[in-house]
Amino acid sequence: MPLILDSSPSPSPPPSVVELSPAAIRRREHHESDVVIVGAGILGTSLAVTLARQNRSVILLEKSLKEPDRIVGELLQPGGVQALKKLGLRDCLDDIDAIRVKGYEVIYYGKEVEIPYPLNAAGDHDDREGGGFDGEKRDSLTKDTGVKRPEGRSFHHGRFIRQLRAAAMKEENISLIESTVTGTIKDGWTGQVLGVEAETKDGRKDVYFGQLTVLADGYASRFRKEFIAHAPVSKSKFYGLELIDADLPRRMHGHVVLGEGAPVLLYQIGTRETRALVDVPEGTPSASTANGGVKGHLRNVVLPSLPKCVQSSFERALDDGKLRSMPNSWLPPSTQQVPGMILLGDAMNMRHPLTGGGMTVAFNDVVMLRDLLSPEKVPDLGDTARVRKQMRRFHWRRKNLTSVINILAQALYSLFAANDPQLKALQLGCFRYFQQGGQCVDGPVGLLAGIIRQPFVLFYHFFAVALLAIWLVIRQSPIYRLPLTLLSTIGIFWKACVVIFPFIFSELRS
Repeated sequence: MPLILDSSPSPSPPPSVVELSPAAIRRREHHESDVVIVGAGILGTSLAVTLARQNRSVILLEKSLKEPDRIVGELLQPGGVQALKKLGLRDCLDDIDAIRVKGYEVIYYGKEVEIPYPLNAAGDHDDREGGGFDGEKRDSLTKDTGVKRPEGRSFHHGRFIRQLRAAAMKEENISLIESTVTGTIKDGWTGQVLGVEAETKDGRKDVYFGQLTVLADGYASRFRKEFIAHAPVSKSKFYGLELIDADLPRRMHGHVVLGEGAPVLLYQIGTRETRALVDVPEGTPSASTANGGVKGHLRNVVLPSLPKCVQSSFERALDDGKLRSMPNSWLPPSTQQVPGMILLGDAMNMRHPLTGGGMTVAFNDVVMLRDLLSPEKVPDLGDTARVRKQMRRFHWRRKNLTSVINILAQALYSLFAANDPQLKALQLGCFRYFQQGGQCVDGPVGLLAGIIRQPFVLFYHFFAVALLAIWLVIRQSPIYRLPLTLLSTIGIFWKACVVIFPFIFSELRS
């Protein structure tokens, strides 16, 4: 039998005495519900809770209910924290040793610049007594004005998932079932998805039916090829280490280290633990087998480029040998056209995790779906025409946030992993832009944080960086080289266009 977990009382009093609702009986005995959700991860679990609180009957399927252990999905931007609060799931950040995140520190060839989250940019902050999660005293008020800055949170991914699933278990309208989904069930005449086929760990086959089937089975989705035409593009991997008692240059900040190679991220995920993520593009010569593989690259190239205060803990973690990897993928969003089914989360849309925007996108998608698929607007989720109409609205309405995060992640990675002179010039321009402070910091980090939701603001700051990069090249060149310098500046501007416009076009297509 599959492992079925729901909020029904335990066998005391005996099951014969327990009075189940008709919907619970349908889920338990007939495996029928309003919604079947595949994947009890970030999006799947939060969506299940949200729909259950709208009195929808939900079957939530997950192949393994063990606490997951991943090296990404560990930093939630302020825009994601706000969305979590709107969903009534803010408490899931409690009791997991989550770390407050106030912004970023960018380190460019040893030079540092702080990029704090902008003052009062969101207008929606945590006002609980005690000032924050895990009972910490909030100290994010400016001394002069008392205006609050938004904050993110970083944590162990598995602990956060455990809290989300615990919240799902408290909902009487949810049955959480441990079973591996192997395929979809379709109407042979209309092609409408009616539910899914699944298999338990002991090999027992089963089926689950819902008026609506949501596929949210993550970056390695087994259903993506069946329902959308686009395939993820991956040109690099993040290799992760867990540092113990690392001495970071700036507390409560994420760190981006830039040098000769691709970027390195450093951020706390617990009181003693710090995550190091090293981007290694395909074909990196220093990561070849002849040069000692990825570990040789980390030891010989990455380690010397890190701040001195981090090097000893990084080397210890490298010696421990617990090195794991994740592909960094790009997958533009697609409209939902299949009747009876919607594809969501990383199964439908991915961006480079450099900016930590994935969970912020997921939670904000759930906030939007809560409204678009509410019982007032879609009384019957079996009304496929109305659901498809609402999903078309979803595709375009989410653009204000997701297009910003998607484009920013890809464009910023292109600059931070610069591998030619034009990109190097843009990388320097980006760092010098941050050094200007004011709106040159507040705008970009507000976009990254998911609290400024205006694509034009991204366009403005990106080309402001490009123009500053051009000015730096002109200023540093002798007068007798002016003709060659002008040609070089044209190349820089062209490279900026080549970097950003393909991602803009990918967001505009339907």
